[in-house]
Amino acid sequence: MARLGFGAFLAPHHPIGEHPTLQLRRDLDLAEHLDRLGYDEFWCGEHHSTGWEVIASPELFLAAAGERTHRIRLGTGVVSLPYHHPFNVAQRIVQLDHMTRGRVIFGTGPGALPSDAYTLGIDPMVQRDRQDEAIGVIQRLLRGEPRFSHESEWFTLKDAALQLLPLQEELPMAVASMVSPSGMTLAGKYGCGVLSIGSMSTAGLQALPTQWAFAEDSAAKHGQTVNRADWRIVMSWHIAETREEARRQARHGLHRWHNEYTVGTLMRPGAEPFSDPDQAVEEMSDAGGASVIGTPDDLVAAIRQMVELTGGFGTIIGFAHDWANREDTFRSWELVARYVIPEVNGMLAGYRESQRHVIENRDVFERAGQAVMSKIMENERAVKALSEGTDGKAAMHSHNAPDLRQAGGQKQEGQ
Repeated sequence: MARLGFGAFLAPHHPIGEHPTLQLRRDLDLAEHLDRLGYDEFWCGEHHSTGWEVIASPELFLAAAGERTHRIRLGTGVVSLPYHHPFNVAQRIVQLDHMTRGRVIFGTGPGALPSDAYTLGIDPMVQRDRQDEAIGVIQRLLRGEPRFSHESEWFTLKDAALQLLPLQEELPMAVASMVSPSGMTLAGKYGCGVLSIGSMSTAGLQALPTQWAFAEDSAAKHGQTVNRADWRIVMSWHIAETREEARRQARHGLHRWHNEYTVGTLMRPGAEPFSDPDQAVEEMSDAGGASVIGTPDDLVAAIRQMVELTGGFGTIIGFAHDWANREDTFRSWELVARYVIPEVNGMLAGYRESQRHVIENRDVFERAGQAVMSKIMENERAVKALSEGTDGKAAMHSHNAPDLRQAGGQKQEGQ
């Protein structure tokens, strides 16, 4: 299996009650932490309501993250295209790409929260069509095509061209995908990557085995190509040294997140509140791979199961949340970097083979040990002989040598 990339998806989901400024600073700390640990990607979303999802501009946030990180790629996860004029979106993404020295991944979506669309006066029935239209226009702008005009029922372009193109010769793009095939179909139409957010739900997991076929069919229809290496799967996890510790750390935050946000605020169809924190961790841990609350080994097994379920993808994205406190959350990401990433990507196979080779060929190496001991014994005899010889010579030297102090004194008297 090809090596998987690893990243984080920050919606964000923060319980109401903490100082908003400190929340944003902590999110930037997380980006910096993941960069130090060697994660490949960091994604940040756009939301304007619910109280739990507080980042309104992923471009602004990622520009700040870019100043505190060095190598991690920064993805808009996602810009809700129907909310913005496509020319302005293209301009902001180009500027962000230059400010981060070519680390941007441009992720788009139709807009996830009905409350956002309602506030902006957008009919939910047109959101996906508008995303489709906007992607086509933005791609032309980012490619630096000759000036063109575009008339739409929701925006107008006249003799449009960007005065500055992205730093990256081909700026990577991705489309958000939930449960329906619309996201995959759109990715195929424009030859984009995919960010599968719906994989965190049971319905989304059930749809995954057939999802990629929609992207391939759409790509073939529109003369495009798609690559599974550009497919990103989002999973939820909280990891500790033991399952008991992981569940203890996550139980109260998970219970609040599900009951207060998923059920109480979003009122997601089919979602029922948990009766207590214990039920929360039990059911989320048994969600068929959608969530892992346990050890690094548990997550390794779940990722391998996900690869088998989907037929293969390029990057696993961990959903950032506040199930545990800051210290335990940062420790969870560290454990994944230390133990899960190298295990999944086969980085430890050479170590294990080398250890096994030494153990299984002990007889071959014993003669080398005997040779070393032989040289040690020879050296011991040589040292002993040298020591005895030196002692004898020293005695002779002591007997025959003149007393220099006396000689010196006699010389002084003679003078």
